[in-house]
Amino acid sequence: MAHVMPQQVPTVPATELPADAVVLDVREDDEWVHGHIEGATHIPMGDVPARLDELPEGDPLYVTCRGGGRSARVAAWLNANGYDAVNVGGGMGEWGAAGKPMVSETGEEPFVR
Repeated sequence: MAHVMPQQVPTVPATELPADAVVLDVREDDEWVHGHIEGATHIPMGDVPARLDELPEGDPLYVTCRGGGRSARVAAWLNANGYDAVNVGGGMGEWGAAGKPMVSETGEEPFVR
């Protein structure tokens, strides 16, 4: 993923994510468990190239992280490799700040870490 240009990636603000969006969350495990979009698929950024068979089917596939940087890199890499990927600008930070619904894996109130 080192040779991609994330600034050229299609981006949608987190607050404008379509209700039926297919979401790939590329944050680390400790971020994911505290709060994520219900129904999202979790594959940490560094694992994406080795786990392409686990990508959810979506056209486009919306990629999110905490702030939009990692997801932009992953979306750019996916686009360069034949996928239709869109970066979720502002990521889960913007999603959470807008009061959008989240779930957690901890049994506690979800939050963005």
